Amino acid sequence: MEQIFLLSNLVVLPFWGIMIAAPRWSVGHSIMRSVLVFLPLTVLYSWLVLPLLPGLLPALVRPELRVITTLLADPTGATVAWIHFLAFDLFVGRWQYHDALHHQLPAWLVRITLLCTFMAGPFGLLLYIVVRSRTLRSWSW
Repeated sequence: MEQIFLLSNLVVLPFWGIMIAAPRWSVGHSIMRSVLVFLPLTVLYSWLVLPLLPGLLPALVRPELRVITTLLADPTGATVAWIHFLAFDLFVGRWQYHDALHHQLPAWLVRITLLCTFMAGPFGLLLYIVVRSRTLRSWSW
C-alpha cells in the first residue's frame, strides 16, 4: 500500500507543476484541457475502492465518526482517502487554472491560490473565490 500511496502523489505533480510554474505554456495548456489528466487517479481509486464497496457502503450511507476514524486508520482506507483528496483537489485546481486564464487574472495571485489548493484544497478554493471576486469586482459567476 505504501508504494501505491507514493505513486499517487507522483501522478499529480506534473499537472500541478504545469498549472503553477508554467500556466501560459501552450503545451501545458493543451495537456490541462484534457480530462485525461484525471484518468490515472480515478482508475487507481476505482481499482482500490470497488472491492471494498460492500463493506464501505453502510459507513458512507450513515457516517459515524467512530467508524470513519477506524476506516482511515487502516493503510488501505487512508490511501483510498488520500487518492480521493488528490483527485478532487486536482479537479478544483484545474478549474481554477482554466477560469483564471479565461478571466486573465494575475498569474502571481493564481499561483498562490493553486499552491494553497494543492496543499489544503478547500482553503485554496476559498482563496481563489476571494481573489477572483476582488479582481473581477463581482461575486457573480
